[in-house]
Amino acid sequence: MNQAFNPYMPLNEYVPDGEPHVFGDRVYVYGSHDKENGDAFCMLDYVTYSAPVDDLRSWRYEGVIYRAKNEPNYERFPYMFAPDVVKGNDGRYYLYYSSAYHYPDCSYVMSVAVCDTPCGKFEFLGYVKNPDGSIFTDGVIFDPGLLNDNGIIRLYYGMQWDFEEIMDTESAILKQMDMFHKTKEQVINGGEGVMGAFTVELCDDMLTVKQKPTRILPRHVKGTDFEGHAFFEASSMKKIGDKYYFIYSTFNNHELCYATSNYPDRDFKYGGVIISNGDIGLNGRKPQDKLMRTGNNHGSIEQINGEWYVFYHRHTTKTELSRQGCAEKIAILPNGSIPQVEMTSCGLNGGPLVAKGTYPAIICCNLTNGHMPQGHCVDMTLPHIICKNGERFISEIESGTLIGYKYFSVGDVSEFCIKYRTCIGEPKGKISVYFGEILGGEITIEPKADWCDCAKTKISVPSGTYPLYLKYEGGGYIDILDITFIE
Repeated sequence: MNQAFNPYMPLNEYVPDGEPHVFGDRVYVYGSHDKENGDAFCMLDYVTYSAPVDDLRSWRYEGVIYRAKNEPNYERFPYMFAPDVVKGNDGRYYLYYSSAYHYPDCSYVMSVAVCDTPCGKFEFLGYVKNPDGSIFTDGVIFDPGLLNDNGIIRLYYGMQWDFEEIMDTESAILKQMDMFHKTKEQVINGGEGVMGAFTVELCDDMLTVKQKPTRILPRHVKGTDFEGHAFFEASSMKKIGDKYYFIYSTFNNHELCYATSNYPDRDFKYGGVIISNGDIGLNGRKPQDKLMRTGNNHGSIEQINGEWYVFYHRHTTKTELSRQGCAEKIAILPNGSIPQVEMTSCGLNGGPLVAKGTYPAIICCNLTNGHMPQGHCVDMTLPHIICKNGERFISEIESGTLIGYKYFSVGDVSEFCIKYRTCIGEPKGKISVYFGEILGGEITIEPKADWCDCAKTKISVPSGTYPLYLKYEGGGYIDILDITFIE
C-alpha cells in the first residue's frame, strides 16, 4: 500500500527549510541538511528529493546536488544554511545559499552555484556582487528566496532580531556589528539599519545586483498590521496571478506567515499564519497549549497539479538541530487569504491513512505533556522523538502525555497494539486509545526493559475517519516504537 505520511522523506532524513519548486512534471524540494543527532545546524551536504506532480506519495532521492567543500570559504564556514533554486532565463538552474560555522557565525555573503538540470551536480559560480565587482553585503545576507518574475530575477533575503525598541542604541549597534560582521557605518546605514527583509534585482549573469536593495516590510512593527508576527528570517516569494505572496518566519519562531502586495518590492500587507509547528493560533490555541515542542520554522508554498501545499519542518531530539520536512495541503480563498492549517500525520497522502498494519510511532503530529517548551531543552525530561542504535521512537513518555495522529480511516479494526519499553523508572499504568472522542480501548503498561512486541487492546469503533490519540497515565517513563492496527 503506497501511502505518504509526515515526515514525507525517509525517517532517517533531515531536510528542513524546504523550498518546493515545480520544474517540468516533478516537484523538487531544496532545503538545508541536518545531521541526525547533530550538534550544529545544517551539517551535511545538500540533497534533493522529488516526486511526480500527480503522485505526492512517491518521493525519490535525487542524491547529493552540492557539497559544502565546493564553497571557497569551506575551511572557515563548513555548513550551508537554507538555500533556494531558481530557473534562469538561460534555462539553467541557479542555487543560492549562505554558509556558516556554528550559528550565528555566518559568512554573510551570498554564494551561487549552477547546474543544467534541477537535481544534477551544481558547480560553484561566484558570489552575489555589486556593479563595481565588490561583494554585495547590503543588509544581512541570509536565507535567500528567488523569484523569476516573467524574466526578472529577484533575490529576497534578510534577518531581523528583536531590537524593536533598542535597535539604534549604542549597545544594539555593537551587537549587530559583532553578529553580522559589519562596520558601525554599515549597521547604521544612514539611519535605515541593517536588519529586515530586502529584495534586489539581479542581472542576466545571476550574480550582479542592478541597484541598491529595497526593504519590503516595515523595520518597526508596533502599530502596524505586522505587530505580533514581525519578520525574523526565511524569505520566500511566490507570485499567484497578479499578486505577490511573501512567506516568512516570525519572531515567534514557530510559524510561517505571509504578506501580500500588488508589487514585488513594496506595499506588503500582513496576511496571516499559514502553519505553526505547534498548532499555536489554530482555533485560538495559546502558546502554552502547543501540541508539539516548537522551534524555528522555515518553508514555503507551491502549487502542485492544481492544488496548493505548504512545506515546513518539525523538531526531533531535544534540540533544534535535527529537523524533518513536513507538508500540508492548504487553500487559497477567492479573496486571496490562506487559512491556517493544522499539522497532520497524513500530510501529502491525499486523504487519511488506512488503519491497517504497522506504523512508526514517530509519525505523530501531536506530542505533548501539557507544558512543552520552545527551542532547545536538552536538560529537561519530556516526551520527544529520538534515534538511538538505529531505532527511531518516542522517548520519555510520562503520565499525562498525549500522542496524536491525524488522520486514520478506520474500517474492520478488531485490535490495536503498541511496541513499548521502560524508559526511566518502573512504569505501571495504562494507555487509553481514543478515536476522536471515542474511547476505543485501554492497554495495560507494566515494567518492560526490552521492547514488548504486542501490548494490545480490543477495539470496537464505527467505521469512519478519526484522529487517533494515545494518552499515558501512570508512573515512570516509557518509549514507544510503533503502533499496529489488526483486523
